[in-house]
Amino acid sequence: MKINKIKEMSSPELEKELSELKSELFKLRFNLAANGLENPVKIREVRKDIARIKTIIRERELTNKN
Repeated sequence: MKINKIKEMSSPELEKELSELKSELFKLRFNLAANGLENPVKIREVRKDIARIKTIIRERELTNKN
């Protein structure tokens, strides 16, 4: 997911996307342990998307305080 797309999303949309990505990460890790993954790089991509979303949420929190 691109950072520009994330910045355009509203805060509730970001929270929803974050929860979806966390559940996807859980499923990927479970599948990796159970029977392997077709594309193990997908885990890294999902983790980075989660970090990007958390970063934007935190930036918004900091700008709202000032």
